Amino acid sequence: MLEIRPNCEHCGKDLPYNSVEAMICSFECTYCKNCATKVFNNICPSCGGGFEKRPVRPSEKLGKYPASEKRVFNPKDLEKFEGLRQKYKNIPSEKR
Repeated sequence: MLEIRPNCEHCGKDLPYNSVEAMICSFECTYCKNCATKVFNNICPSCGGGFEKRPVRPSEKLGKYPASEKRVFNPKDLEKFEGLRQKYKNIPSEKR
């Protein structure tokens, strides 16, 4: 089950359970839409995978399956990320 993390790992923007701005990779690294698409060009800086829109957990399920309250804030070194970006920039995420 998804943790539904509450913030962007890079910029710290709040991403509540019902945010339409939340993007995740297959390991559930969580970023806001701006960071995922404009800063990281749809390349997860942790695993090299692509991003997808995080699903919204229905509010009536939050009692039994609460969203995480643990904030993960780990801004990425953009100079270090550049090598990964160059490696994957022309390879679609499904072929990486």
